[in-house]
Amino acid sequence: MSQKQVIGEPLVIGGRRLSLSRAIRAGDFVYLTGQVPMRDGAVMTSGTIEEQTRAVLDDITATLDLAGCTRADVVKAMVWLVDRADFPGFNAVYGEYFPEDPPARSAVVSDLLVDVKVEVEVVAYKPVARP
Repeated sequence: MSQKQVIGEPLVIGGRRLSLSRAIRAGDFVYLTGQVPMRDGAVMTSGTIEEQTRAVLDDITATLDLAGCTRADVVKAMVWLVDRADFPGFNAVYGEYFPEDPPARSAVVSDLLVDVKVEVEVVAYKPVARP
């Protein structure tokens, strides 16, 4: 197995292929691209922080599955919120997805490149079966 493996199909939004991979496995680690809320292949620019957070974490769960991982394998999460007032709503939903032994996490307030409320990036650790 190559040391670097692309996970999932290329990301396409609005008919345009993005210049990034959904996820990359590098040895025992899986690095997911920062995920923004998507619905039906389009960026979800409306909805509450809770709705957008669920959309993000559902997509992260699906991408982890493509890599043979689960949320339990996530060791680090990085979170960007546009509005600090959204943190309690985000955190409540995040806690539903990581109820026990949550990963290490950083969170910052920042302007995002797309018109959404949240972006989340995760790293998972899942050792590759070796002969």
